[in-house]
Amino acid sequence: MKGSLFLFHWNPEEAEARAKQLSDAGWHVEFEWEDGARGGKKVLEQQPDVVVFDLAKRSSHSRATAEGLRGYKAGRDLPMVFVDGSEENIEKTKRKVANGIYTTTGKLLETLVRLLAKAR
Repeated sequence: MKGSLFLFHWNPEEAEARAKQLSDAGWHVEFEWEDGARGGKKVLEQQPDVVVFDLAKRSSHSRATAEGLRGYKAGRDLPMVFVDGSEENIEKTKRKVANGIYTTTGKLLETLVRLLAKAR
C-alpha cells in the first residue's frame, strides 16, 4: 500500500470512480461526497497521509472544508491536494488555503507519489 488518503469529491458517481482509481493504484482510500463537516471529522480522527479535494465541482465546498480542517491543530499540517478546477477557483483556493498542492486529474497519481516520497 502506498499510503492513506481521504477524498472530497462532490459528485457520488465520480467520487466512487476516483476512489477506485486511487485504490487500484495502491492507496487506502476513504471519501466523502455529501457533507464536508462529516468528512472533516473523519479526517481529523484518522489523520490520513494526504487529503484530496476536487475543485471542478462545488469548489466552494472544497475550500470551506479545507479551511475548516486548517483551523484545527490536527489539520494544520495535513498535506492537501486540489485537483482540477477553473483558474478562478484555483486562485480563490490559493488565497484561502496555505500550502495547498494543485494538480490535474491526469497528474494526480504522480503528484501523490511525489508527495508521499517527500514525507518519508
